[in-house]
Amino acid sequence: MLLESVPNISEGRDLSIIDACVDAVERAGARVVHRTSDPVHNRSVLTMAGGYEQLREAAIALAAVTCERVDLRGHAGVHPRIGALDVLPFIPLREAAMADAVRLARETAQAIWERLRVPSFLYGEAAATPLRRNLANVRQGQFEGLDARFELPDWRPDFGDVAKHASAGAIAVGARAILIAFNVELDTGDLAVAKRIARRLRERDGGLRTLKALGLRLSDSLVQVSLNVTDYRATPLYRIVELIREMAAEAGAGVVRSELIGCLPYAAVEETARYYLGLPHS
Repeated sequence: MLLESVPNISEGRDLSIIDACVDAVERAGARVVHRTSDPVHNRSVLTMAGGYEQLREAAIALAAVTCERVDLRGHAGVHPRIGALDVLPFIPLREAAMADAVRLARETAQAIWERLRVPSFLYGEAAATPLRRNLANVRQGQFEGLDARFELPDWRPDFGDVAKHASAGAIAVGARAILIAFNVELDTGDLAVAKRIARRLRERDGGLRTLKALGLRLSDSLVQVSLNVTDYRATPLYRIVELIREMAAEAGAGVVRSELIGCLPYAAVEETARYYLGLPHS
């Protein structure tokens, strides 16, 4: 059985911390196949793979490093976050089913609480209630709003008591299918343009059913449409880029570049290359 996890860590500037995270994962027996860090987002993403037990122990070891070395009380970055180890999804690959990923998510969240006293919300396929399926719902209010959320009956953590960890916050632990994290940058400093495009594109506001999107400011002259593509077959990357190009042009802005975070299936690259090269689609 082979599974994947794509943890998001709320640190993108001190790479020695990310080195320590990678070392902890690999010492636990899992393999880190990709890493990326962004100082503006102040966020790093690892892609790690392994067997069931290997991935569980690797995730717990990773959580221990982030709990010790990432303090959200002084953290700043453009990406929303609720925890030092912010998101911890498990994805079934070879000979693994979604039920295995759900079980792994729940076992890992429980172990992290028992060993480190960091509470967790379950999301995606592991969610206990429909309200928590969507990661955006789980992250509302961010780290700074956790205390107020924990007072609401609907938002008590799935694992842990109602007190957040003072410096590490809480973790969104989930199970999901493969998705592509993909960003498109625009040559404008007007954040409203990126937010308007994200709102038009994303599923929860009536856009494309397979798309999650945020508008973020990177600098005084650059904004970003940050995307999670949950079904690249239904929504190819080239279609997303061209829709954003069209919408940005309406506001007098243009696409500067796109950015991939983590890994993606080869088929997604092939389909987009065929479009831009004018080749027949498979």
